[in-house]
Amino acid sequence: MNGFLLWEPQTVDKLDENRVCLFLWLDFTFIYDLVKDMYSEVGRPSIDPVILVKLTFIQYTFGIRSMRKTIEEVETNMAYRWFLGYGFHDKVPHFSTFGKNYERRFKDTDLFEQIFYRILMTAANKKLISAEHVFVDSTHVKASANKRKFEKKIVRKETRAYQGRLQEEINQDRENHGKKPFPPDKFDKEETKEIKESTTDSESGYYVKDERTKQFAYSFHAAADRNGFVLGTIVTPGNTHDSQILEPLVEQVIEKVGKPEAVAADAAYKTPAITSYLFNKEIIPALPYTRPRTKEGFFRKQDYVYDEHFDCYLCPSGETLKYSTTNKEGYREYKSPKQICTTCSFLSRCTESKDCQKVVTRHIWKKQIICVIIKM
Repeated sequence: MNGFLLWEPQTVDKLDENRVCLFLWLDFTFIYDLVKDMYSEVGRPSIDPVILVKLTFIQYTFGIRSMRKTIEEVETNMAYRWFLGYGFHDKVPHFSTFGKNYERRFKDTDLFEQIFYRILMTAANKKLISAEHVFVDSTHVKASANKRKFEKKIVRKETRAYQGRLQEEINQDRENHGKKPFPPDKFDKEETKEIKESTTDSESGYYVKDERTKQFAYSFHAAADRNGFVLGTIVTPGNTHDSQILEPLVEQVIEKVGKPEAVAADAAYKTPAITSYLFNKEIIPALPYTRPRTKEGFFRKQDYVYDEHFDCYLCPSGETLKYSTTNKEGYREYKSPKQICTTCSFLSRCTESKDCQKVVTRHIWKKQIICVIIKM
């Protein structure tokens, strides 16, 4: 159906000029090619797939909570009918029609992702997207699951995307310092953790923000340009840390619209792994300044000065903290001389260690943590 042919020009002019759907000028016929393998050429004609997709546009654009309510709105809303291509007297599909088609045809396919990127490419071709600077963030969405109905399970910790690269550089760093590289089983040792798994929605994750906010949820990670166009999305369980998703999210952006010049994110993404990844990609990380977390009355880490030439730290009293080892997390450990620290007047401000030894750590990717300081 074609709404432009079903409506008289003077009737369209009477529609509310602020109706967003009147401005959704897009050729949706590309959807037919995307769904042709999902439909049979024999049997009773099906509901036009473009209509089904347009119904979801109406539902999500206007924040309608259900497809049942969406159909009710379409019944009496002239602008919605115009957008769908229906005339005044055309019969609107039953609300269950979309659900049945989704279950039988669209579920477990990437149809809506393909539609999303097709529209994104249309915007890019119209020069509406400015992908030089990408902004990354996430939000939690509560799952339809009772937080008190769960089972405790022991699961294997997820392998981090950068783990292989980090392991290679750890062993290289150890060899550079005259240490033996870690054997493979040092890294391959299976690490586990206990989680709460919802008995209602096992794909969600138990999210704890504070004492009041504990719930099963999903995390929606998104990358957007300066104009607000979403360039990439990933959905994960709510207990997935933001920093684990930035790399695949940026890779998604690079694949679809090209490599950005800079990526901006909040403090949750300020990790050695992320800054290393971005610099290796020649992408500028724009990350905020974070205050050092130091116990009151103690020296801050910046009070210990790193000497890059001699690869050591100097403490506030002028003593040298020498390199000791590089651990399997990628941190070099620099330790103070215990025999001198025992009688140091700064000991109470330096460490609470029983052996009176101060240990300062420095990640092997520390040199790459050069961030743009954003004053909030």
